[in-house]
Amino acid sequence: MTRRRHLVRTGTMFTAALLLAAACGSDSEPKTPKPGEKVGGTVSVLGAWSGSEQDSFLAMVKPWEEETGAKVKYTGTRDISTQLTTGLASGNTPDLAGIPGPSQLQEFYDKGAAKSLDFVDVDKYSSSTPPGFADLGKAEDGKLVGVFIRASVKGLVYYNTKGAYKPGTPKTLDELNQSARAAATGPTKQWCIGLESGAASGWPGTDWIEDIVLRQSGSEVYDKWVKGKQKWTSPEIKKAFQTFGEAANNSHGGARYINNTAFGKAANPIFAKPQGCLLHHQASFITDFFQNEGGAKEGDYDFIRFPDIDPRHSGAVTGGGDLFSMFNDTPQARSLMQYLITPQAQAIWVKRGGTISGNKDVPVADYPDAAARKAAGILQAAKTFRFDASDQVPAAMNDAFTKAVIAYVADQSKLDSILTELDKAQADAYNE
Repeated sequence: MTRRRHLVRTGTMFTAALLLAAACGSDSEPKTPKPGEKVGGTVSVLGAWSGSEQDSFLAMVKPWEEETGAKVKYTGTRDISTQLTTGLASGNTPDLAGIPGPSQLQEFYDKGAAKSLDFVDVDKYSSSTPPGFADLGKAEDGKLVGVFIRASVKGLVYYNTKGAYKPGTPKTLDELNQSARAAATGPTKQWCIGLESGAASGWPGTDWIEDIVLRQSGSEVYDKWVKGKQKWTSPEIKKAFQTFGEAANNSHGGARYINNTAFGKAANPIFAKPQGCLLHHQASFITDFFQNEGGAKEGDYDFIRFPDIDPRHSGAVTGGGDLFSMFNDTPQARSLMQYLITPQAQAIWVKRGGTISGNKDVPVADYPDAAARKAAGILQAAKTFRFDASDQVPAAMNDAFTKAVIAYVADQSKLDSILTELDKAQADAYNE
């Protein structure tokens, strides 16, 4: 190396060191705007919503845009994990993004991508959300990293109120199955199931299995399963798959139809004449799809809570929610994040239908129909509540789970080999 090159390099390094010292010595943390303060600029948001759900989110942020002068640039995708991972590798991440679940939130936080939300009043946020929700958004170091802007109750069984069959109040799944199968005459089947959802295809089936595990084997098995300490080949998990398989065997259209029908269109045969099926298992958000995909109107549908399986585990409820995190710490991102968790913001989507607020302070009167009010009541009254299992496991485990559901529906005789492969995926995913 020549002396000239050494001096140039030394001078460059010294200048860089001065700049770094100046940055560290100054208050470079973005300002946290006051509610409604003019901030201008833009916020890029990556979410899982499309169609009417996207419309509702945009309606939700419109008052914030008008008050702050900032604009939301929204991109919707069902494959958020891949989009975020790709963006992180290229250095092109959105300002705010939905996260599939708490486990993946921790992974993005560990990589330095998801930022701490230390500008959020944690105590106030915790008291306004369902029990346990705030903790699901915290990293292992105790910092709040994600917040819920929507909640959902899973394990609801919908039916056509104007159809020939109404399930009443069955005490057990066996009781529901017996009465529904007796009523499912001719071409009409008991269930309608659809698992297609792009890169995330299979997730409606994971919801089925999670509901069954919790009600069939209890919260202890469920929690061990989520933590990777309950083998997929164990009798409890195998039995849950088989119980789901029985429903698939009594579903409209057969295996190929189930795997290739979009989840948002799966319930359409319930509202057809004659009915193609009598029952549909889904989360509380699905009513938006009933109206926009199936042509149903308010009053055409109602639901019961998924019945108990083992009475020792009665009153169990599974649920989920839309977890949001910040990837670029800007005043605009902070301002929008603070707005999204308010009851005023969430009430906008609630009034449009198809959601349950992640904020308990949204008035019950704001829910547009009896079904929504009933779903919110189930969430509040649950004896045992567990967050969606597939949204809590590592991303690789989640991906393997959804693919396994598709494979199982296609050929139930391969269950043992499918579960063995899931054991292998579990060993890899939890040891990374």
